[in-house]
Amino acid sequence: MPDERITIGGRDYDVACQPGEEQYLQSAARYLDTEAQQLVDQIGRLPEQRMLLMAGLMLADKTAGLEEQLRFAESRAAELEQTLADMQDRPAPEPERVEVPVIPNSVLETLEQMTARAEAIADETARRAHEDQD
Repeated sequence: MPDERITIGGRDYDVACQPGEEQYLQSAARYLDTEAQQLVDQIGRLPEQRMLLMAGLMLADKTAGLEEQLRFAESRAAELEQTLADMQDRPAPEPERVEVPVIPNSVLETLEQMTARAEAIADETARRAHEDQD
């Protein structure tokens, strides 16, 4: 078993761990040291046991808060997954019928006649205007 030297609250400790676990031990020690350093900064030098106890309790408090957040997130994810499953299980909605108005042929014929009359009037007006200029 490898021995690792860790520092917590300004104090060095030799700790044994499983091979390959060294990085995890160092990471955990950094978390504990951060909490211990806050105690040392706020209170000053503490007895070793008290410093480790208080730092451990501070980490436990943070962990409990994170676990609560995780439970909430997992619960919310489960709700959303159920909602998604419910929506996927529903039959597709019936297609909506949309009616497009159709212009009757009689209206189109009337519009064509009106267009032809308007063009004839425009031509006649243009011809007369041209005659008046001459």
